[in-house]
Amino acid sequence: MTAAEFQAWVGKTETRTDQITSMPVAALSATLDIDASAPRPGDMVPPLWHWMWFLPIHKQSELGPDGHAKTGDFLPPVPLPLRMWAGGRFEFHHPLRVGQTYTRTSRILDVQQKEGRSGPLIFVIVRHEIAYAEGIALSEEQDIVYRDNATADQVGTAATQPAPSDAAWERVVQPDDVLLFRYSALTFNAHRIHYDRRYATEVGGYPGLVVHGPLIATLLLDLIRRNLPNATVEHFAFRAVNPLFDTEPFVLCGKPESDGKTVSLWARDTAGGLATTATATRV
Repeated sequence: MTAAEFQAWVGKTETRTDQITSMPVAALSATLDIDASAPRPGDMVPPLWHWMWFLPIHKQSELGPDGHAKTGDFLPPVPLPLRMWAGGRFEFHHPLRVGQTYTRTSRILDVQQKEGRSGPLIFVIVRHEIAYAEGIALSEEQDIVYRDNATADQVGTAATQPAPSDAAWERVVQPDDVLLFRYSALTFNAHRIHYDRRYATEVGGYPGLVVHGPLIATLLLDLIRRNLPNATVEHFAFRAVNPLFDTEPFVLCGKPESDGKTVSLWARDTAGGLATTATATRV
């Protein structure tokens, strides 16, 4: 596709309506090892857990070789085989609540073609607004990147940026195929790099299963909950720097900044390399 053909997708919208049900809340609590009582109608849903609703339900015949739905419906028909989340930005206006029905309106903001270390890249920016009778509850901008499958050599020689060493909080997470499978199931994510080891290593060129970017972001926000249980997050942004795999533990890190509102967050691998960086603003 030409640049002009990609730009024709800018402004395309879709709308989905869903009810926040209790079972996914309980299931993700268990998956993340969170001690929580059974969710009841009216209970608040933790930030970023909205990824378990408003899900596209594609038939098996509509999936591509990587497990993702074939493009060309809402997302543009990008010819590159690998799709991943590069990051996102969020504004939490009102908490989602169990039992409430919401409508998510999605719009493509931009499509850009770039050249990366592994070859051509195409970035698609999508804005989601989740609303109910009282107004917008959550605004999200999602950065999606498409690229060619990497070889093992390309993955192994990826530039590594050192992570900050001044964390006030740290939590070690040992990912495994069970954790990644459960999170994939809860978010109805069929992308094979997260649960199909043979596909991830032989086709994707990775050393193991890839930890979901949204899962890392969710765990980083959970780090705030564990250390500042009364804090309410208003804004959050994260960016994927390098992938993490189930072959070794990774470390969630955070520190409150001197302004009393900002919390810097990041995830690093066991070698000290930066995997994900994030910032949260709290009240």
